Amino acid sequence: MSLLITFEGIEGSGKSTHARTLAVYLRRGARTVLETREPGGTAAGAAMRRLLLGDEATPLVPLAELLLYCADRAQHVAEVIRPALAAGAIVVCDRFSDSTIAYQGYARGLDLDLVRALDAQARMGITPGLTFLLDCPVATGLARAKARGTPGDRFEREAALFHERIRDGFRDLAAAEPGRIVVIDSTADARSVDHQIATETDRRLREGA
Repeated sequence: MSLLITFEGIEGSGKSTHARTLAVYLRRGARTVLETREPGGTAAGAAMRRLLLGDEATPLVPLAELLLYCADRAQHVAEVIRPALAAGAIVVCDRFSDSTIAYQGYARGLDLDLVRALDAQARMGITPGLTFLLDCPVATGLARAKARGTPGDRFEREAALFHERIRDGFRDLAAAEPGRIVVIDSTADARSVDHQIATETDRRLREGA
């Protein structure tokens, strides 16, 4: 069966690592899996990712930032996600709509109704069947991000309060949709986190998500 599984979380939450681990686990079970990410899941998206997060990133007003993320998502859904789901694949995506709402809505302060409306247009009816929110304290996440030894993108360089608003946004979203969003304490042992994710994914697949 096809299923869109998304991974969300603040910077340094471990979502990318655990998303890759889940994809490997599913392939071992003979599942057809497509790994992708936002922004940057298409050729056009890669160019937008450089504008948003790369070395050439320049300051953007919040609305411009939101529109770029939505443009990336529209192309991603049309070119990658929808065709993969139609072919029966499990799509594992590092960030999706919840990040847009948390980052551009809660943290940047854009009107949430506007953010949701633009996101709805961009994803064209595609909704994750299962979302894992990798949750950890902001100080922990930022310390992990700093430990990578890279300069950090535009978001990693934001003040701690910005990241607290993001975390609050994700938690609000999880409270509103407990059937879709599974909150995982990402400060736990990595193997324990992977086990929780694999167990819940197997359960959803058995139940038809």
